[in-house]
Amino acid sequence: MAALITKVQPHSLAADAGIEVGEELVGINGLQVKDIIELSYLQSDTCVEVQLIKNGMPHNVTIKKHPDEELGLEFASAVFDKIKTCQNKCVFCFVDQMIEGRRQGLYVKDDDFRLSFLYGNFLTLTNLQEADFRRIVQMHLSPLYVSVHATDKVVRCKMMNNRFAGDILEKLKKLIDGGINIHTQIVCCPEYNDGKVLEQTFKDLMTLYPGVQSMGIVPVGLTKNREHLTPLRTFAVDEAKKICKTVSKWQKQCCEKFGKNFVYLADEFYLLAGLKIPDALYYDGFPQLENGIGLTRVFLDDWENEIKNISNYSKGKAVIPVGEAAYKVLAPLMQELNKQIGGEHQFIAVKNEFFGGAVNVTGLLAATDILQATKKYKRVILPEVVLNKNKLFLDDVSFTEFEKKHGGNIQVAANAKALLQLLVER
Repeated sequence: MAALITKVQPHSLAADAGIEVGEELVGINGLQVKDIIELSYLQSDTCVEVQLIKNGMPHNVTIKKHPDEELGLEFASAVFDKIKTCQNKCVFCFVDQMIEGRRQGLYVKDDDFRLSFLYGNFLTLTNLQEADFRRIVQMHLSPLYVSVHATDKVVRCKMMNNRFAGDILEKLKKLIDGGINIHTQIVCCPEYNDGKVLEQTFKDLMTLYPGVQSMGIVPVGLTKNREHLTPLRTFAVDEAKKICKTVSKWQKQCCEKFGKNFVYLADEFYLLAGLKIPDALYYDGFPQLENGIGLTRVFLDDWENEIKNISNYSKGKAVIPVGEAAYKVLAPLMQELNKQIGGEHQFIAVKNEFFGGAVNVTGLLAATDILQATKKYKRVILPEVVLNKNKLFLDDVSFTEFEKKHGGNIQVAANAKALLQLLVER
């Protein structure tokens, strides 16, 4: 077990000790290190002996330090041993719907409690062993993010194609009794876990508050690549409206009992239903923002706040490609701005041909579709969400390749503030 060092922070303890990029970390003080969580504990001593491999040869480095000083190392992965993968066969699994022949990382079904704690990835709890429960509690890896889907045992087992998946409430209680807070999600599928099943799930999770901190409900995402998979459908407009109305009633109950909404709907439900995106107060601090719940509201508020501080806009023409769902909300913002400044900037809706099906969110747009939609425009501002940390699109096209294929002025904006600042440039 070894961890590849990809960066040594300048002027850090590791840099001063001569540790270099490309070396592999084997252990600290004679103990193997499984992940960066363990590393943070093991490096807290005042004197650490770092076991390394350089060019295939082992060597040790001794570093004296203050307890709160970090070594200053970054790694290829946060997990040094094997990532725990999902053993379920969920009927809605998005990875099973991926296009073939892409980079390997897109097909990894991680179900690792460490990635849940570190990055907010959702896990099912179906592969946790007693040693895992002990480590979570002992190291207080809180909060965790758990995919519940249904508390009804039969329904959960059926949806996850795992006859051992029904004990979710028992496992949640076990973690909560150990002092762990949990954020839960439900991938909602019509005729599987909506209706009365969803209501029971809400009631069960509500009884576990405050151990269960939040319940997020997101609609199932279906691509065109579902041959030989379980037949599923997306929600109709009237169904989305009904869910929004029902959840609103539940939120009133929770506000009276807890002083917060507790249960939150993904933006897609409101967009599909044609309803106004709720105000920021609705989200109680956005506990599931990484799950896409509240992203639209954050963008709208950031846009409104930033636009007050900027008076000098470029009157040129920049286009910002977005998913068809977001376009409905964002297009009026730019239209209003153009009226004020006499500009021609615009959001454009990009049809997702890469995934097809009912996929219409910005974060799942591929380079090929964006290129097709923007090829006639000279200046394009990409939402950062279409790129991963290595600046790759979902179809494995790099940002550099995109620039070359397009031939125009390509920029990237992380949020509304960054976008408006780019529109100031001339």
